[in-house]
Amino acid sequence: MVHVYNCHPFSSQQIVQVEQEPGLICCGGGALFVVATGGCKVEAYNLEKEGCPLICRFATMGTVKSIQHSRMGDYLVTIEGKNCATYLRAYTNWRYQAEGKARVGVRLLGHLLRGASVRGGAQMEIIEIPLSERPVAVACCPVTGDLLVGCENTLVLFTLRRQNQQSQNQSQQMVQSTWTNSQQSSSQSQGIRRLYVVMTCCLLLTRIPKGYLSSLFSGQIMDSNPNFLDFERSVILHLSQMKPKQVALCGEYVAVQGELEVLVVKLETSSDPKTLEESDTKKTDHLEDHVDFQILPIHQELLGDRAKDCDIAVSIEKTGLEDSKGQYTLSYVLFRRFTPDFFQGCSVEETQLHSLQLYPLFTGNQSMSLQEPSCVFCFFSLPSAGYLYSLKGGVELLSAYQYPEKVLKAVLTDYLLHVITKSALQCFTVRCAAVAARIEDPYIDSTMKACPPCSMEVCALRIQLFIGLRSVCVYGHHVVLLSAADAETTEEPERTTQRRGLSRKWTISSPKETSTAGHGWNLYVVDTVSPLTLYQEMVEYSQRYAETNPQAQSLRHLLSEAHLLLRTSLLQTSEQQRIIEEDSSPSLQADTEGPSVKQAAVRTDSTELEEAFKQNCAQLGDCFSRGSQRECHLALPYYRMSGLSVTELMARNRPLAGRPQSYGPGFLFYLKHYLFEETEQVLSQEAADEVIDIFSQSEPSQLVSVCASPSLINTSPAKTLQILQHLENTAGVSVPLTTTMATMMLRLEDLPEYTRLMERHAEMVLVYGFIEEPRLLLHGGDGGQHAHVRPTALTRQLAKSQPGLLVAAVVALHENNKVQLQHADHIFKELDCENCLQVDFWEAMLMASSQETIIQELLFRVASVYIDRLTNTPSETHTNGPHAPSKRRPLKSADDLINSCSHYGALYPWLIVLNPAHTTSSQHQEALYKLQSLLCGPSLSVGSVMPLMERLSDETLWGFSLHLLCATRRGQYDSSIEKLLDRCPQAIIAYANHHLQDSHMVLWWQKLLPELCNRTRVAADNSILLAALKETSLNRNAVCSTE
Repeated sequence: MVHVYNCHPFSSQQIVQVEQEPGLICCGGGALFVVATGGCKVEAYNLEKEGCPLICRFATMGTVKSIQHSRMGDYLVTIEGKNCATYLRAYTNWRYQAEGKARVGVRLLGHLLRGASVRGGAQMEIIEIPLSERPVAVACCPVTGDLLVGCENTLVLFTLRRQNQQSQNQSQQMVQSTWTNSQQSSSQSQGIRRLYVVMTCCLLLTRIPKGYLSSLFSGQIMDSNPNFLDFERSVILHLSQMKPKQVALCGEYVAVQGELEVLVVKLETSSDPKTLEESDTKKTDHLEDHVDFQILPIHQELLGDRAKDCDIAVSIEKTGLEDSKGQYTLSYVLFRRFTPDFFQGCSVEETQLHSLQLYPLFTGNQSMSLQEPSCVFCFFSLPSAGYLYSLKGGVELLSAYQYPEKVLKAVLTDYLLHVITKSALQCFTVRCAAVAARIEDPYIDSTMKACPPCSMEVCALRIQLFIGLRSVCVYGHHVVLLSAADAETTEEPERTTQRRGLSRKWTISSPKETSTAGHGWNLYVVDTVSPLTLYQEMVEYSQRYAETNPQAQSLRHLLSEAHLLLRTSLLQTSEQQRIIEEDSSPSLQADTEGPSVKQAAVRTDSTELEEAFKQNCAQLGDCFSRGSQRECHLALPYYRMSGLSVTELMARNRPLAGRPQSYGPGFLFYLKHYLFEETEQVLSQEAADEVIDIFSQSEPSQLVSVCASPSLINTSPAKTLQILQHLENTAGVSVPLTTTMATMMLRLEDLPEYTRLMERHAEMVLVYGFIEEPRLLLHGGDGGQHAHVRPTALTRQLAKSQPGLLVAAVVALHENNKVQLQHADHIFKELDCENCLQVDFWEAMLMASSQETIIQELLFRVASVYIDRLTNTPSETHTNGPHAPSKRRPLKSADDLINSCSHYGALYPWLIVLNPAHTTSSQHQEALYKLQSLLCGPSLSVGSVMPLMERLSDETLWGFSLHLLCATRRGQYDSSIEKLLDRCPQAIIAYANHHLQDSHMVLWWQKLLPELCNRTRVAADNSILLAALKETSLNRNAVCSTE
C-alpha cells in the first residue's frame, strides 16, 4: 500500500529558453544538455544559475538518438545515426566551446591528436568508438566513469583512462619510423589521408587492435601531455535469448533490461582462471531442452545465487587484456521477468520495462580514497509499478511502487523517486537511507540506536500537473521536464484516485500554463525544496494526526519518512565535507576564502540537520512510548538518540489532565532501562521522587530495583519508605524489600530500626536477597574490567556491623557472575579493609570457587599476605610496632580453614615440635599456621612462592620450619634430614615417620640410620640422638617383623 501525504516537495519552476523543440535531454556536471528534434546540435545550459543561461553549443557528427553524461570525466557519450549507419561517440572537453573556440579534434578510440589538444587539451575532442554491432543503449558508471554499451546481442565494457602521453609515444615509435619516408611529399600525405578515411569507416564494422591506425598515420612524435581521457575495451559479454533495450553500470555491477526482463550480474577481476564458457554452454544446452514447451515466459524473481538458474546465459569473450588485469569472473545477482496479465486487460505495451538505473550511495565512514560505494541499488519500472532492489550485502526487494496511472519514465535520487505520467510529475519516498544507515552503523536496530525498517511502506507526495510530459531527468535539486502538447489527442478521462493501493485521495495542483511563445512544447526546470524544509513541513503535517490520534499509524509513518529524509541529508552532508576537503588542499594557495566559506556553510547545514534529527528522534520516541506492546521497545533507542535528559523525557510523557491513561509502556520500558543500567547521571530529589511515584502507580513490583538505582540516590528516604511499607502491606514480605527498607532507615540514621529490619531474616537468606538485587551492595561494574565500582551506604554499614555477611554476600555475587574479582577487590579497598575483610574474602573464595585459574591466583595472594604478616609483625607476644595488623580477628582461623577448605592441609606432626605454643603473638601465630597449612595442602605451587620465601629468615624455628616444608615439598629429603638433625633432632623421628614411607623408606637405612650413628659417636651430649637411634631401631624391627 502507498500512503499519500499532501506535502510540497517543489519550491519553484522556470522555463528554459530553447530556440528549437527539444528532442532529447540529459543532465550532469551542473549542466542541462538539449538536443533539438531531428537536429545535429547539442546545447548546454547552466542549471546552477538563475534563468539557466546558455553555456555553449556544438554540432555533432550525426543525428543524436541517445545521449548520456558521465560525472567522472565530465564527458558526453552519444549514439548517432547518419546515412543508415549507427555510431558511438564520446565528446570530451566540451566546456571549451563556451570560450568561443571553434577547434574540434576527431580521433579514434585509443589514438591521440596532435596540436593544441596534445599540448594542453584546450579544445573539444570527439572520440569515435568502433563496434562490431549496432549500439542500442549506453550507460556511464557514476563511480568510475566507465562506459557500457549494449548492442543487439552483446554488452561491451570500456574502461575510462586518464593516460599519459609518454606511454603512448613509446608504443608508437616503432611503427612511426616505417612511415617517415611516406611523409616527404605532399602528394603522398594526401593519399594517406584518403586511406585513413577509408580505414576509419572499416573500423566501425570490424575489430582491429587499438593503437594500430594512429601509429600508422601520426606524422610526428606528439608532445608531452600530462593526462587525457580515453577508453579501453576491457570485456565483452555475450547474451543469449535476451535483446538489450537499456543498460546500466555501477562499479562491478552490470544491469541489462529487455522488454520483459531485467538481469543484473557482477563482474570481478580474479587471478584464478575459471572456465565460464563451459558452464554457460552446458546451461544453454540444458535450457534448450525445455524451451519448446513454453508458450509464454513465466513470471520469475530470482535473487542472489538463485539468479543463475534463469534461462539467460552470459559468456565472457576474451579481449587479450587478461594477462595485465587478471581473469574476469561473472556472478549472477538478480533476475526478474514479467508476464503480461491478459486476463486483467493488460497489453504487452503496458508491461514493457523502462527506467533501468543502478544507483550508488556512499556512507560517511568511508575513507576518501575508497571508490567502491557502500550501497548499490537497482531500480526499474513498469508503466504500472516500480521496483527498488538493494544489491550489496544480500539482494533484497526494498520497495514496490504502485502508480495511480501509467508512468512514462522514473528517476531515482537520494531523497525521492520522481516519475512522470502524461500529465503529472509525482514524487515517492525511497528507502536508500535505511539500508545505508545499517551499513554505516553496526549499532542500528539495538537498544542504542534505531532506524525505520527498509521494508516500511512508501508514501507519495504531492502531484504537480503538467501538459504532455515526455521526458524527465534530475541533477541535484533540479528536476528537468520536457513537455510537448499533442493537439490531436484529447486528454484522458479523469482517473479515480483510489486505484492501485493508494490509501487516500491524491492532492493535485493546478496545471502549469505553457509559455507565451505559443509553441506546443516547453522545457521546465522544477526546483525541489531543501530536505530540512520538507522535513519541517512533514512535522507540521504530522501535528494533525497528533492532535486527533497520537497513536495513529499514519503519524508514526510520516515521522519515520522524515527520519529517513534527515538521514539521507546527513549522509550527503558528510559526502560534501569530504569532497570539499579533497578539493581545498590544492586550492588553498590560490583561494583561501572559497573552501573556508564552503566548509562553514556545510558545517552550518550539518548542525541544523543534527538538531532536526534529534528533534525527530524525540518525536518518534513519543510515538513509540505510547504505542502498543509489540513496538514499545523502540522508544528506548529513539529517546537515546534524541539526547534529551530523563527529566525532559518525563515532562514530555506526563499524562494530560482529564486522560485516565497514565504513562505509556514504551516510556516505562525506557525508564527501566535507564535506571537498571549503570549511569553517572544523578537525578535531583524532585525528579527522583517523581520516578518513585511513576513506578508505584504503574509497576509496583519494580520498586525495589528502582530504589537500588544509583541515579535515585537523592530520593526522599521518608517518602520512599512510606511507599515501600505500603508495598509490603499489599504484596507481602520479601528479602530485597526488607533490605531496601533497611537502607532507607540508614539514610534516616535510625540504627535501631535498621537493626530490627536486618534481623528479620537469617544471614544466608539475606545473601540470597543480595543475589537477587546486587545494586543494594555496589554500584557500577557493568562497563567491563575498568568500570568504576563503588560501595553503597549499606555495604559500609555491613563492613562495620556484619562483616561476615558482607563477605558471604560478595562471594555469592561473584559465584553468580554478578561481580568480577577485580571489582570485589576494589570494593574492599574503598572500605579501607585491604588487610582484614579482603583477605577474609579471598579465604572464603577458596572455599567456594571451583575455577582453577581463580584458585591459583587466590592461593598466591593469601600466601603473599601471610608472608607479609610474618615479615612485618614482631614475633613477641606484645606487638605495638608500626606494621601491626588490624586488631580485628579474622573471620576464619587456621583450624576453620583446615576443616572447611581442601586447599588447606592438616599440619604435619613434626611441625608441632618446631612450633612451641605461646612464643609468638596471636596474629603472628595465626599467619604462621595458615601458611604452614597451605604448604601442607595439595594445591599451592611451592615454586610460585619460593621468591617470596626468601624474605623469611631461617634463624628462628618457625622460619626454619617454613623453609624445611618447602624443601620437603620439593623432594629434597637428604638435605632436609641433615638440616633437621642440625637444628632440632628431637623432631627427626616424627619427620621420618611421616615422610619416609613407601618409595622413600629406603632412606631410613641409607641416610637416617647412618647419620644418627655417626652423630651419636662424636656428640658430647648424645642423649637426644641416642634416643632417636633407639626409636629408629625399634621402628625398623617392627617393620621387619610385620613383613
